[in-house]
Amino acid sequence: MLEERTVHFDNDLQIEAYRFCGIMQKFPNHFHEYYVIGFIESGQRRLTCKNKEYIINTGDLICFNPLDNHACEQIDNKTLDYRCLNIKPEIMRKVTKEITGKDYLPQFKTPVAYLSEQTSILHNLHQMIMNELPNDEKQETFYIFIKQLIDEYTEPPNEADSGAKTEMIKNLCQYIEAHYQERITLDDLARMANMNKYSLVRAFTRVRGITPYRYLQTIRINEAKKLLEQGVPPLDAALYSGFGDQSHFSHFFMEFIGLTPKQYQNIFTKLDEQSTIRKD
Repeated sequence: MLEERTVHFDNDLQIEAYRFCGIMQKFPNHFHEYYVIGFIESGQRRLTCKNKEYIINTGDLICFNPLDNHACEQIDNKTLDYRCLNIKPEIMRKVTKEITGKDYLPQFKTPVAYLSEQTSILHNLHQMIMNELPNDEKQETFYIFIKQLIDEYTEPPNEADSGAKTEMIKNLCQYIEAHYQERITLDDLARMANMNKYSLVRAFTRVRGITPYRYLQTIRINEAKKLLEQGVPPLDAALYSGFGDQSHFSHFFMEFIGLTPKQYQNIFTKLDEQSTIRKD
């Protein structure tokens, strides 16, 4: 079976729909700044999320909150078929408020719901997005789906998980987020934390579930995505987001996102072309 990777941005709902078919790729420990809600169509994988391990199979629902670190790899030597939706926090907040009447960001209690009944409605919604169906039907299905997720799998708004962060790690994260374009070394971070490098990596990983180096690279990839969406050439996006060269950038982008920078950018180029045609 040939590998197939399809991404579609739905301009009506303002969300991304991904579909991977026949892939064998291992995804390293990373995180996203948005919600990821997907399910396994076919295959079996070992998933690690926030330092806990799960075995996921066909029909299992996967829900990642923003900044939930996760990694996965195949374990049965067979390919993976997978669909997911990527939802930015501002979109999730808006929809949640319309559904519940409360202004908050829902937090999923667990990243995996085994053999979830919600995979059926997610499949239908995902297919509507891929087929570019009219907005009314998509929006109705989207709101029903999100309500089911909130009711079944999220914490009440007054019990949102505050995490196990320390002030020192928070400060380091803020520094990385502000200086990601610069050269940041483990020695720099260790000096800031007044720790040796080994202790820093251990403490950082315990708090954030990801090493400082992976955190930095993830921040850079997320910033590069924004530049690519705006039409910035991949080489410039690489340099502006702190990567030393395009080859290094392309390697990490493919590893983290599952697409080349150009493939990712083409999604938004096509969207702009469609918008221009509609205006004409």
